Amino acid sequence: MNRYLKLLCLPPLLAALAACTTPAQSPEETLPGQPAPVEASDNAPLVVPDLNALRDTPARKLAGRFQRASWAEMPGWSNDDLSNFWPLFVRNCRGLMRQTSGNLAAPARATPRAWQPVCAAAAKLEGTPMDAAAVRQFLQTHLQPWQLNGADNRQAANTVTGYYEPLVRGSRRQGGVYQWPLYGVPEDLLTIDLGSVYPELAGKRVRGKLVGKRVVPYDTRASIEASGKRPPVVAWVDDPVDNFFLQVQGSGRVLLTDGPDAGTTMRVAYADHNGQPYVSIGRWLIDKGELRANEASMQNIRAWAQRNPARVREMLNANPAVVFFREEVVTDPELGPKGAYGIPLAAKRSIAVDASFVPLGTPVYLSTTWPSSDRPLQGLVFAQDTGAAIKGAARADLYWGFGDEAGAQAGRMKQRGQMWVLWPKQAGEPTAR
Repeated sequence: MNRYLKLLCLPPLLAALAACTTPAQSPEETLPGQPAPVEASDNAPLVVPDLNALRDTPARKLAGRFQRASWAEMPGWSNDDLSNFWPLFVRNCRGLMRQTSGNLAAPARATPRAWQPVCAAAAKLEGTPMDAAAVRQFLQTHLQPWQLNGADNRQAANTVTGYYEPLVRGSRRQGGVYQWPLYGVPEDLLTIDLGSVYPELAGKRVRGKLVGKRVVPYDTRASIEASGKRPPVVAWVDDPVDNFFLQVQGSGRVLLTDGPDAGTTMRVAYADHNGQPYVSIGRWLIDKGELRANEASMQNIRAWAQRNPARVREMLNANPAVVFFREEVVTDPELGPKGAYGIPLAAKRSIAVDASFVPLGTPVYLSTTWPSSDRPLQGLVFAQDTGAAIKGAARADLYWGFGDEAGAQAGRMKQRGQMWVLWPKQAGEPTAR
């Protein structure tokens, strides 16, 4: 997914959208000679390598502080409905058992060797019915909760926002109402890992293009639109605001309405971005006096665009950032897009985190509240995504799923929350690679 926007002082919907948008990293690169990760099927058996076959890479320091906790300390733990949790745990194990590459530009991952015994135990239960009670017993037998603390060594509390996978109407060809492109990755886009040249810049990447013998910043949105040589187009969308907010979410589905594929749905997944800073079009409309601060909702932005068709491109070009996509087949409508961890996201069971505090692949117990309410929202989730706006201990972005209802919840989500990290009992404190 694509989560790189800056938090702004906007109403909940726009603030949440800004918080949950991030082209941070692509799923981690595979090691030379290793097969590329494939989308995990719930029906495929879980294969766990022998511990000696899991090549280790140097440990990566985590910024979080961890304090051993008990299951009883996690509020609402006994009320979490785990009846459908086991397939998600097994799928996450498939990700945990991938070799780590040692690439410091990729987000930190939970240490595979620490998780090997737990995933091996899960694999032995293949074919065994796992109801909620059995799942809870398995987790409590094999895992240890760790309270995530801040720098002051007190339990960290931070903002929990939401994101979702939108649906838009589109076509593979330009024409009629389909005038708003979702671009693929340009051939001349360069992604430079600065850490490969300067170790002190590990994890830092820049994007640009080659002009003569110089690398310069890649084109802005306005420059791309004005260029005679545009990137390839994955799909054309019928609404500019839908197009824009799909880029904000970083992934979505396009209902194709014409041509030989009419009636089918394709997924457009985050592939890369142009490296330019994000500028909120809601903020632009406020600064121009077109909307008041309390009016900067998606609905009002769309209404403004309909009233001002001649200024739509001016509004969009105020944001120089562009997200580039790749097409994916929707093999299972219930599965979400792949996050930075390379595993399909699960509604209300996947979060984006700051991987310098919580490594990807880690099960997390999240305690927060439902959007715009004080009603507890507590349960087990997996750290499977990242975002440049998702920074700090206990900062989380909850994936709500697909469609308008999920979008309504995600748009209102801006709550406070706390985390407990679940880690194999025999492995000590959480570690990362």
